[in-house]
Amino acid sequence: MEPAALQGLEDSEQAIVHASCVAVDGRGLLILGVSGSGKSGLALDMMALGADLVADDRVILFSSPEGVYADVPEPIRSLIEVRGLGLLRADAAGPVRLSYVLDLDRKETARLPDAHEIRLLRHSVPLLFRPAPPHLAASLVQLLRAGRAAPEAISS
Repeated sequence: MEPAALQGLEDSEQAIVHASCVAVDGRGLLILGVSGSGKSGLALDMMALGADLVADDRVILFSSPEGVYADVPEPIRSLIEVRGLGLLRADAAGPVRLSYVLDLDRKETARLPDAHEIRLLRHSVPLLFRPAPPHLAASLVQLLRAGRAAPEAISS
């Protein structure tokens, strides 16, 4: 089951979606969830750990031969909304190639989860569900910096 914000976008060339997007070392993370699920808050937490803001609230997605890219609509470039504080200024990165899509509406319950993918704009992109650790922002920044290891990489 694909996230609601991405339904019907399997074969599109481009779209604007309700989401946030950040990047670390040129690797993008598209953050999806219902309104109030914490998309902007997670993006802000990740920015505090060195991530760059690509877009908040609305994200332009477009297909290229290399993959799916994310960018920001001009009217909201360099802005992130923080409930109770309003719009904050931030340096904007982008366009950036998506390395992962995170669905905040679905929880990951497995300690070492199987890999999930989503078909988006004619490309397969790794899909993550909201993990349980209390250090979500730090975990995602590290994921973008260095990627995942196969579960077989650890020995009991």
